[in-house]
Amino acid sequence: RVVPKLFAEERGAREEKGQNARLSSFVGAMAIADLVKTTLGPKGMDKILQSASDPKKVLVTNDGATILKSIAPENAAAKILIDTSKTQDTVIGDGTTSVAVLAGELLREAERLVDKKIHPQTIISGWRKAVKVARETLEASANDHRDNPEMFKKDLINIARTTISSKILSQHKELFAKMSVDAVLRLKGSTDLEHIHIIKKKGGSMKDSYLDEGFILEKSIGIGQKKRIENAKILVANTPMDTDKIKIFGARVRAGSMASVAEIEAEEKKKMKKKVENIAQHGPTCFINRQLIYNYPEQLFTEKGIMAIEHADFVGVERLALVTGAEIASTFDQKGSVKMGHCKLIEEIVIGEDKVIHFSGVAKGEACTVVLRGANKQILDEAERSLHDALCVLSQTVNSSKTVLGGGCSEMLMADAVDDLARKTPGKESLAIEAFARALRQLPTIIADNGGHDSSDLIPKLRACHHNGQKTMGLDMEKGTIGDMVELRIVESFKCKSQVVISAHEAAEMILRVDEIITCAPRQRTRR
Repeated sequence: RVVPKLFAEERGAREEKGQNARLSSFVGAMAIADLVKTTLGPKGMDKILQSASDPKKVLVTNDGATILKSIAPENAAAKILIDTSKTQDTVIGDGTTSVAVLAGELLREAERLVDKKIHPQTIISGWRKAVKVARETLEASANDHRDNPEMFKKDLINIARTTISSKILSQHKELFAKMSVDAVLRLKGSTDLEHIHIIKKKGGSMKDSYLDEGFILEKSIGIGQKKRIENAKILVANTPMDTDKIKIFGARVRAGSMASVAEIEAEEKKKMKKKVENIAQHGPTCFINRQLIYNYPEQLFTEKGIMAIEHADFVGVERLALVTGAEIASTFDQKGSVKMGHCKLIEEIVIGEDKVIHFSGVAKGEACTVVLRGANKQILDEAERSLHDALCVLSQTVNSSKTVLGGGCSEMLMADAVDDLARKTPGKESLAIEAFARALRQLPTIIADNGGHDSSDLIPKLRACHHNGQKTMGLDMEKGTIGDMVELRIVESFKCKSQVVISAHEAAEMILRVDEIITCAPRQRTRR
């Protein structure tokens, strides 16, 4: 029998079938899970990420999404897991390591079941029943204090403490937890974190960081201008304010004498003076431009008593326009055509050794700035990532206010419920359901191992506590024992924990369904 040739192998196309394809997928996904496994939990370790093209670029982090974004694997299953972790980071902000590790553990269990000749579709069927029960159990164990503002704020602080405890900020978690909650509560239910501006300043220690009610722009005020303005009218612009260029593409000017050059300069100055007068007719007390402001227009602004700030970056300008209620303008000919922003006070302040401009009493009252201090760039970058994760989780929790217990407590509750389901389920599906429970129990096991504690002693103790009805018990990683999560105030967002289980299950199921991997040949370049 002649077998038709489907793939041009000589051009680089490849095909893997059946067991080989499945094994390749399992190995790739488990390698990704093992890569980030040691960063899980409050005692997780950090990774150094160094760029091959730029040796000076160094990242020190234990954030799962940041680590996985930085690697480019060839394995297709590994890419699926990385994409799942990125989605978790985008949607929730935290749980990026947990989702990769849980998916890896599910596939590890699936590999053992496939070796026992259990069909992947049987495993998938069992998993679907298990994830449904796990999610129902998690929801039943959740608390909701939305109707009690005092308790709800305590929940938010506890969630922030739990999120930050696995980050570089853990030594000052009380300070940063309160800072995060105060910043998020100012948003009044919005999930738009654009109103929270984070700036990083080298020097001091992390405990010198603080939350400022207002907006801070890392720029300087023009020479000879006022350093303080009350009840300011702010005009935010993105317009050229330089006079030494003729703005016609490809233009060449040939001058016969220096007098001709002087005439050109005089015309340019006249044009610029007219532009400054057009800006001044709108009545601003502060003019902020995305582009440069050269000496002559700056001098004109000074004469008119207008504070001029140049070269504010795109993000700074857009965020400033948002919080002051202004609109970014580029033309100023018609009076009243520009919408200006307002704030009660603009003043120049000093943070560390740098002068910055502080806007207080802005139109959008929810705006605030977090000033992070630290010894070096790497610490500040990791502190910003950690704080951003906490802010994301808190902003989601404000809308979806249910909370669950952390420290491995929720995983043990779900695993026990899934085990009960396995005992009631006949046939091979029960093996898949048991495997799902084992994968869930691996999360507290890994957390204990990462803390240098004996997981083979702690996890059976925790399991026995839950069997005896002590459903609030979890891992106390400070003492290396079992503790009551309610007393220790180790609380997590229900939405985050639920999303971890759902996303990990869906990613693992997608990889398990694969029975063939086809690598297409690269497109051939043809010479014309």
